[in-house]
Amino acid sequence: MRENLTNSIIAHKDTVFRVALGYVKNIHDAEDIVQNVFLKLCRHTKAFPTYEDEKAWLIRVTINESKNLLKSAWKKNRNTLDESLTVPYSMDSKEESELYNYVKGLKPKYRTVIYLHYYEGYSTKEIAAILKISQTAVTTQLTRARAQLKENIVNDEKEEFPLLSEKFSMQ
Repeated sequence: MRENLTNSIIAHKDTVFRVALGYVKNIHDAEDIVQNVFLKLCRHTKAFPTYEDEKAWLIRVTINESKNLLKSAWKKNRNTLDESLTVPYSMDSKEESELYNYVKGLKPKYRTVIYLHYYEGYSTKEIAAILKISQTAVTTQLTRARAQLKENIVNDEKEEFPLLSEKFSMQ
């Protein structure tokens, strides 16, 4: 039993952390959520049929824990440190780091579907099952998230290179 728990923690800790961080946008709160999620896994008595079932359960619990923290009176009544001073995990390139910042700016429901789809490789059907929403809702959220990302990136490029964007918009 203890060996299975250790293997589960090793296999899923990064996913749980990133999902939590996507919601709470605070490394320390995300770490607390990870601890709570794995404590719940310790107390969970039923065995999971497959690795994917366990992973989906952990993601669902992580989302619930994150939402609970965001709703709590304690969270609403405290000041947070500037999270830009720390890096949540290593980025392979400057582009990845910039994209992470754009994704971080999305609403939580959009961040979650983007993360599950692009980083974890889940299909829209699997995401729908994990989030307990329809597949159509997942597809809609992905479409809106992509559009929002594109709009934010284009707007930032216009601000950074106004003369260049003006030249190309006239053609």
